[in-house]
Amino acid sequence: MPDKQQELRDHVLHVLKGGGAHATLEQAIKDFPEKLRAQKVKGLPHSAWMLLEHIRIAQGDILEFSRDAKHKSPAWPEGYWPESPEQPSAAAWDKSVRQISQDLKAMEELVADPKTDLFANLPWGDGQTILREALLIADHNAYHVAQIVDLRRLLGAWKE
Repeated sequence: MPDKQQELRDHVLHVLKGGGAHATLEQAIKDFPEKLRAQKVKGLPHSAWMLLEHIRIAQGDILEFSRDAKHKSPAWPEGYWPESPEQPSAAAWDKSVRQISQDLKAMEELVADPKTDLFANLPWGDGQTILREALLIADHNAYHVAQIVDLRRLLGAWKE
């Protein structure tokens, strides 16, 4: 008989890694011109830097909430966006990308661990489960990665 729990874990891991019809963050930011990272486009409220930092902050918050009962989330909404929308240094951009990757890997490890009950309510939450939080990360990241791709298109910095 197939192990349905493992099949579910595999499906969740697939979407966390950007599988299916989604671009990955790595694809969206590959060779992103430094001079355009903080540039906004008329009609859109965020730059790529703002979106990248938002992904980092939100994903980190979801991960820590999922594994630490004492975690305190940032203030909504201002705590989920970068303190400064100004042009980031290359080091700041790279640090944000590394943190996103590390936190995503940590959530993947949590989902992949057979000891993790994907369906158990987190005792410190109000109905959240690891499954729900992992899917939230996948959904949230996909949404904002798509915004980065659209922004790059409008900036003339996306190669189809």
